[in-house]
Amino acid sequence: MKILITNGRLLDPASGLDRVGDLAIAGGRIVALGAAPRDFAPDRSFDANGLVVAPGLVDLAARLREPGHEHEGMLESELAAAAAGGVTSVVCLPDTDPTLDEPGLVEMLKFRARKLSRCRLFPLGALTRGLGGEVLTEMAQLTEAGCVGFSQADAPVRNTQVLARALQYAATFGYSVWLRPNDPWLGGGVAASGAVATRLGLSGVPVSAETIALHTIFELVRASGARVHLCRLSSAAGVGLLRAAKSEGLPVSADVSINSLHLTDLDIGYFNPAMRLVPPLRQSRDRDALGAALADGTIDALVSDHTPVDEDDKTLPFAEAEPGATGLELLLGLALKWGEDSGAGLRRALATVSCEPVRVLGDALGSLAASAGRLVEGGVADVCVFDPAARWPVTPSALRSQGKHTPFAFSVSGYELPGAVKLTLVAGQVAHEVR
Repeated sequence: MKILITNGRLLDPASGLDRVGDLAIAGGRIVALGAAPRDFAPDRSFDANGLVVAPGLVDLAARLREPGHEHEGMLESELAAAAAGGVTSVVCLPDTDPTLDEPGLVEMLKFRARKLSRCRLFPLGALTRGLGGEVLTEMAQLTEAGCVGFSQADAPVRNTQVLARALQYAATFGYSVWLRPNDPWLGGGVAASGAVATRLGLSGVPVSAETIALHTIFELVRASGARVHLCRLSSAAGVGLLRAAKSEGLPVSADVSINSLHLTDLDIGYFNPAMRLVPPLRQSRDRDALGAALADGTIDALVSDHTPVDEDDKTLPFAEAEPGATGLELLLGLALKWGEDSGAGLRRALATVSCEPVRVLGDALGSLAASAGRLVEGGVADVCVFDPAARWPVTPSALRSQGKHTPFAFSVSGYELPGAVKLTLVAGQVAHEVR
C-alpha cells in the first residue's frame, strides 16, 4: 500500500530533522521525506496539518500476559493498546507461563504477533530455566528463535556464581543480559523504605537493595565484559552508581519506568493499590534524580513497564494487591509531559522512546537496527502521528488494554496528558487510526 502523509511536522530526534513536509510510504518503506515524488500515486492520503509525524515508539519493557495469564491480558488486546499509544515495537519479558525458556515458545509468540500485524514483538528469553536462577538456558537456540536478549524479569539469581557464568557466556557470544538490580534478601518489601512506609506500617525496600545489586553487577561486568541493560532504576543512589560506571566505560545502559519518573511514595495516599508497583515508588529526591539522568542521557530510555493486572488481584489491601499497572497507551503522553515539565523538550522526550531504545537493542534488531526508531528515506515505515496540543484524561474504561488499572487514572490523580495519537503505521500498514 502507498500512503502519503501531508503537511505534518516531521520530527526525527536521531537526525535532528524538524520541519513541515510530506512523508511518502510504499512497500512498507519511507520513499520520500519533505516532498513526495511527482509520480507518486498514493492509495491513501492523511492530512497531518498541525500534527507531529514521528518515528514509531519503541518500548523496552512490557508484559503482554500471553501465554499463561490471559485473564489479565491477551496478545490481541495488548498489541492493540500498543498501537493506540503510537508504540510500534515492544520488548516483552520472559515471565510468562510457561516461561520463555524454549525456542518453540518464542517462535509461537512471534508468529502470533505477526498474524495480528499491530506491533513488532521482540521477546527477551529467560536467562535461567524457569527463571529459577540455577541452570542457564540454551541462549544460542533462543537467539535463533528471535530473542533479543536474556532476562530474569523480577526473579532473582541468588547464586552469584550462576550470574557470573551467565555473563561470561553472554559476553563470549555477544548477547546482552537485562537485569533489574534488586538484592533478593533486602528487596522483598511492598513499599520504599521511608517515612511513608513506616507511617502506613508497610514492609520497606531500602535503597541499598538496588545499590548492592548494582555493585555486584558492575563487578561482574568488569570481569566478563558482558553488555548489561539495567531495567527500571528507581533511586538517586542508583543513578550515581550508573553515572560512574558509564564514565568508566563499562558496557551498560539503563531505563526508568513512567511510574518512577512521575510519582513518589506520597502518591500511595491511603493504601491506594493502584500505586502497588515494582520497583516501589520512592521519594521526590529519587524521582528528580531519575528525571535529570534521563535528560542528560545517563539513563537511556523511558519504558511503560506495562503490566496489566486483573481486577480481583488489584482491588485488595495494598500489601496483598498484585503489583503492576497498564502503561502502553500512556507512554507517549507521559514522555511528553516529562519533556514539558522538566524543560528537556519535545526532541529529547521523543528520543527516550524511539531512537534511544533502538540504540540499547543494537544489533539484536538485525536489519531493522539501521532505521527503527527513525524517519529516514529507505527505512522502515514505523510511524506515529500525534496532536501535541491535544490534552486527554486518563480514563480506565477507555483504555484498550485488558488491564484497566493505572496510577494515572483521571479519577484518582487528575492526570491529563498531552499528545493524542491519530495514526500509527507498522511497516507501512495502518495499525491504529482515529477518524
